[in-house]
Amino acid sequence: MADFSWDDADERGEEATDGGTAVASEADAETTDDTEAVDGREPEEPPEQDRGLVADHPIKGEVLREAKAWFNDADLDETFATAPSTNFIKTKLFDFSYLDSYDEVERIWVNKPFAYVSILRDPQTDKLRYHVHEPILTEFEEYVREDLVKILRNSLMYQDLDDGDDREAVFERKVDEIIDDHAAATVEDGTLHKLKYYLIRDFVHLGPIDPIMRDPNIEDVSCDGVDIPVYVYHFEHRDLPTNITFDGQELSSFALRLAQRAGEQISVSEPLMDGTLPDGSRVQLTFGSDVSTRGSNFTIRKFANIPFTPVDLIERGTFSVEQMAYFWMAIENNRSLIFSGGTGSGKTTSMNAVSMFIPEDSKVVSIEDTREITLPHDNWIQSLTRDSITSEGRGEVSMYELLQAALRQRPEYLLVGEIRTEQNVAFTFFQAIGTGHTAYTTIHAESVAGVLNRLENDPLSVPTQMILDLDIISVQKQTFLDGDRVRRNDGVTEIRAGDDGGETVRAIDVFNRDADADAHQKMNNSQVLQDIADDRGWSKKELAQERRKREEFLQYLLENDITGYHEVTNAIHAFGNEEVELMRQIEEGTLSPADLTE
Repeated sequence: MADFSWDDADERGEEATDGGTAVASEADAETTDDTEAVDGREPEEPPEQDRGLVADHPIKGEVLREAKAWFNDADLDETFATAPSTNFIKTKLFDFSYLDSYDEVERIWVNKPFAYVSILRDPQTDKLRYHVHEPILTEFEEYVREDLVKILRNSLMYQDLDDGDDREAVFERKVDEIIDDHAAATVEDGTLHKLKYYLIRDFVHLGPIDPIMRDPNIEDVSCDGVDIPVYVYHFEHRDLPTNITFDGQELSSFALRLAQRAGEQISVSEPLMDGTLPDGSRVQLTFGSDVSTRGSNFTIRKFANIPFTPVDLIERGTFSVEQMAYFWMAIENNRSLIFSGGTGSGKTTSMNAVSMFIPEDSKVVSIEDTREITLPHDNWIQSLTRDSITSEGRGEVSMYELLQAALRQRPEYLLVGEIRTEQNVAFTFFQAIGTGHTAYTTIHAESVAGVLNRLENDPLSVPTQMILDLDIISVQKQTFLDGDRVRRNDGVTEIRAGDDGGETVRAIDVFNRDADADAHQKMNNSQVLQDIADDRGWSKKELAQERRKREEFLQYLLENDITGYHEVTNAIHAFGNEEVELMRQIEEGTLSPADLTE
């Protein structure tokens, strides 16, 4: 048995949305049986069992019916609470007053039926904002919630757990017991569901920002200080303010909780912290107002549990089919490459995606400061650096040490999260390539010239002869298309020796992006692919056929909407094992998508 201390919820148990608890008035909660037409169309008549949920706004009615449908279909533990009544869902679940001031652009459930998020447009300013919607609590419900928080904290502070216990499941059972003992007799069943949602959200998850962290469209979450709206970076709509704010005490408490979740320490004497949350998201914290005039602040860079696939990146326009087939051939034939670009340009995302082309059983070692790479390979060693665990600096595990260890593990493919300013890391990376390992990494630079300048000059100072062991540089950029920010590959360049006997580096562009047409175009024939053909004894015709087969296969996946991580993984592995048969079926039109994804 091991001692376990549960994270404290906010000491006062207050909701941090809109600077406090959102409670709907009776006037707001009341609905009528009249519905409004949307875009001139009459709304559909709801099913008979949902007639009581017809609302005075079509969006309101839709949300309420979806919530009720969830309760109807859910396998509820009725010994804890039965499904809330239709009237409870209609009048006591959500506050829809935002519909009076904003137009809803889009909406998704993030924790059905208790939390959804909306992109709202202010019709007066035409600006967008991000809105988190959670159950409303009456004054009495809020009082009960605060009382339960205190009881839970005292009950769970020194809860013993076996190593194999599911801590969330243990907490949920305890919540059920405490609610049943202290609240079940005083509130209705619908309220019990709301209270349980908030207790689990605050104790187990990330409190007020938990709905945001569940939104797959959000890449970054940042709080800049006290009483300032939390901002999110949305994949499509970019930077948006939210309806979540923290006052001074709430923000300090939340910063401490984030540090605790990351397994780090933060204090007035040590106010800066970088860490990794349990889900892999990266968090940077600044504590107090001594070094940040607007108070504590934090930035969370979300970790994608399900990474983008090569087909995703083609579908989004980041790469063309021809480019992705080029990477496929280069990777399966052990060519090394660097992805470069500015912050947020998608370097690691692209490196992770094309790494799916690594042959299924090849040994892979990845080395990162924080966990971002996710691979479908079983024969994969994932290594992470570690800061010192003592004030004397002992216990640190650096990227250089992990790289040295990786070379002794004899990987065929080596993935390094990023080359920054450590010369020994850069040297070891290029030594790995020179000794027969296929290696990939990322680097901050906006162009091929920028990559070469960073590598050749201080502090990295990599010799030209070592740089020539590299095969390909892929440049990523964040740019604009029709007013929307998009990620695009700006070019793919091959590295060759200059005409002076290898004293200089010659960069040959193979692909470039035409910004006017938003298209990728081929610039020169690939010497890398020609080298592969020479190594494998292919004629030019055979090389062209191999490239075309991969293009046709990727196009098939794209046209048949096979984009999921596991589905694309299965398809790529199937191609590696049954290439001839699969291409025959594609040419004859007899290949079923299910044959690839099962």
